Amino acid sequence: MNLLFLTLSFFMGVVVLASNYLVQFPIKYYGLEEILTYGAFSYPIAFLITDLANRSYGKVAARKIVYFGFFIGISFTLLFSTNFADLISIRIAIGSAFAFVVAQLLDVQIFDYLRKRKWFVAPLTSSLIGSTVDTFLFFSIAFYATGISWVTLSLGDLTVKIFVALIMLIPFRLLLGTFKTV
Repeated sequence: MNLLFLTLSFFMGVVVLASNYLVQFPIKYYGLEEILTYGAFSYPIAFLITDLANRSYGKVAARKIVYFGFFIGISFTLLFSTNFADLISIRIAIGSAFAFVVAQLLDVQIFDYLRKRKWFVAPLTSSLIGSTVDTFLFFSIAFYATGISWVTLSLGDLTVKIFVALIMLIPFRLLLGTFKTV
């Protein structure tokens, strides 16, 4: 494995860990605590990593980065940010794991299917669909029947993820020249 592959895998794990930790904290400004957590800002970076890996190495390698990132992120989440005495914390870890794998593997497939279109079609479409699936899977698993308004949180979260997905097109485009293309 080369250094770039390992670097992308490591950063994927860091994004998962950061997002799993940050999702526990609602944004308490401007009345956003019922609709938004800090995790919404970090998680879309995972789609940038997956899409760059897919563009550079192809879908098989991108899937491996998803699995490596999943292993690293979930291991660190279980070790450092899961409170096993708190059911919601455990549900966050389970919801994150399941939603991450489903959404990222879906992202890989969609990106690969659209890779021959204009440069922005594959990363934008795959990120938007993956973010939507991830958001609703995660929030329903982590917070359903807990008294937390998970539907409004998920809608606020998804709005930010869509905005960040649009912004992530900038580094994607800038980094395209530094990565080989499959």
